[in-house]
Amino acid sequence: MPPSPVAPDPTRSERNRQLRRVALSGLLGTAVEFYDFLVYGTVAALVFGELFFPGADPAVGTIAAFGTFAAGYVARPLGGILFGHFGDRLGRKSMLLLTMGLMGAASFLVGLLPTYDTIGVWAPVLLITLRVVQGLAIGGEWGGATLMVVEHAGERRRGLWSSFTQMGAPLGSLLSTAVVALVVTLPEDEFAAWGWRVPFLLSVVLLGVGLFVRLKVVESPLFAEVKQDRAESRLPILDVLRRPRPLVLACCVGIGAFTAQSLLTSYLISYATGIGYARPQVLTALTVSAAVALVVLPCASALSDRVGRRPVVLAGAIASAALAFPVMALVDSKSPGLLIVAVVLGHGIAQSTMYGPLGALLSEMFGTKVRYTGASLGYQGATLVGAGFSPMIAGSLVAGSGTSTPVALLLCGGAAVTAATVLFVRETSRTSLTETDTDPDTAGNSNAPHTEEISA
Repeated sequence: MPPSPVAPDPTRSERNRQLRRVALSGLLGTAVEFYDFLVYGTVAALVFGELFFPGADPAVGTIAAFGTFAAGYVARPLGGILFGHFGDRLGRKSMLLLTMGLMGAASFLVGLLPTYDTIGVWAPVLLITLRVVQGLAIGGEWGGATLMVVEHAGERRRGLWSSFTQMGAPLGSLLSTAVVALVVTLPEDEFAAWGWRVPFLLSVVLLGVGLFVRLKVVESPLFAEVKQDRAESRLPILDVLRRPRPLVLACCVGIGAFTAQSLLTSYLISYATGIGYARPQVLTALTVSAAVALVVLPCASALSDRVGRRPVVLAGAIASAALAFPVMALVDSKSPGLLIVAVVLGHGIAQSTMYGPLGALLSEMFGTKVRYTGASLGYQGATLVGAGFSPMIAGSLVAGSGTSTPVALLLCGGAAVTAATVLFVRETSRTSLTETDTDPDTAGNSNAPHTEEISA
């Protein structure tokens, strides 16, 4: 794919217009990402065990279905390396078009897959293959979308603007749960026969809108300068690994948010329906939580611009750990109303507070020449550890113990990792991105000079 052309120096009004367009592009791209990924997790919890792994014990079938869920997460760091390499070499925009196209196509094809009864063992093989393609695409999507916004935004409001990309997560969740909530009202035999395919096939609509918007954005101005100076990194992954501390911290600081995200969305559907909740009740709780998250995320991100990334992320981690056992106790009450309260507290508020500032924080930890690779790999490493295996581990432990205690302990463990990591992360909210380019070790200097601010 040819490199993106270097854009001419724009006027201030054009920069404002482009920033809003880039923010919308990031929102839609992440919404497509999470819609496709969460639709898969939701449907896996409901019917994939019986459709693609028939004959197994129900608990084993659920674990196997979540195993394919984990396969997508395993592929995400590889996607971060692959698309990060070309994003740092050729440009952000071209990679974002490619990742969105791959993600939407893979999701659409899942909706067309024949089941085990039709083609036997090839059904789960193809399912896992498409899941891996999804994972590779997502591995490059988030990092590129987030840093495009961050690199277009002004120095003092990077957190707020990057929250548009973060808001794609609850928006995608809201859309996925709404669509699934409609199809699960079908009789069970019709849902198993064809209804589960509808959410996957509808993803092509989001894909079309997202690609239309993304085609209109211009290349990142910071990368355009690097390209113009012919100063691109030859092997970004090696440059990142030569200074591994930011990468390790980036991976660890996001673990709490992704542990909470996976356990209180995808896994919760399987757990809650298993103890007696009706599917629509669980999906209603997730819908309300996603709506709350759409408010909390920009608020937490904007607050991180004022008080710093570290205090906000730390507050979210402490809240997540403190609420873990009360949240699971509310879920175990088997009251639909208390279930909504539980998911709103644990996911809509605590998890969103941790998650909101991550877009700006991870982008600020790496220089422009390796930012796509570094931010993507840090983010996807956190998702692999925090979210990739949590549902499968939780399912195994709950099946053995018969209680929700393992879920609460996993939530506490993920939050503890994030809280401990924050102590070692430098504050970056006031660091100039150009300063990070010249000397990464000065990241976190609160006296760093600020560039011209772009209005909202």
